[in-house]
Amino acid sequence: MKTCLFLFLILSSISLCAQTQEDLIKEIEAHQGAENEKFSNLETTILGKKDLKAFKGLEFYAVDLKYRVEANFIRTPNEQPFLMKTSTTRLPEYVKYGEVHFEIDGKALQLNVYQSTTPSEDPEYVDYLFLPFTDLTSGDGSYGGGRFLDTYIPESTTMILDFNKAYNPYCAYSPNYSCPIPPKENDLMVRIEAGVKDYVKL
Repeated sequence: MKTCLFLFLILSSISLCAQTQEDLIKEIEAHQGAENEKFSNLETTILGKKDLKAFKGLEFYAVDLKYRVEANFIRTPNEQPFLMKTSTTRLPEYVKYGEVHFEIDGKALQLNVYQSTTPSEDPEYVDYLFLPFTDLTSGDGSYGGGRFLDTYIPESTTMILDFNKAYNPYCAYSPNYSCPIPPKENDLMVRIEAGVKDYVKL
């Protein structure tokens, strides 16, 4: 009887984990679907008329939960603000807010997260942190100018980074935008085969 109960608990635990993973995959796929809807909708798209007419959908890497990681967040107070380079002459001011430390395939990795020194008037972005990065897919599968992740000030010392939701700056789609260039310290020496791929105009 005890053996049966033990096996039942193990199977239930495995089933729960599998269901949780399934839910995460569905949530990521829904997010990607929403991105495609935003790009294909005339009222929300950033694409020009010609590109919108030819648009067949964004291309994503296959969803892979190994790229959804729990990172250790380290606050770095007293950092000096700096002007971040962009694809144009615009130089927005940011400050390094903290560091996130995590592992992918057993390799220790680190990224800096930044905060704009210009407060947002949108309540949704009051706690927003900017996380730009490049990796070994940049220019070899993903956009050469790097990609971004949306993050927010965590309530604890951990932060979930889901690279399956990594997205391109607007410059990947149109030269009419001015986009931040990821600082050199946010160059990851691994291939992040997750998130949106490079955009190829038809």
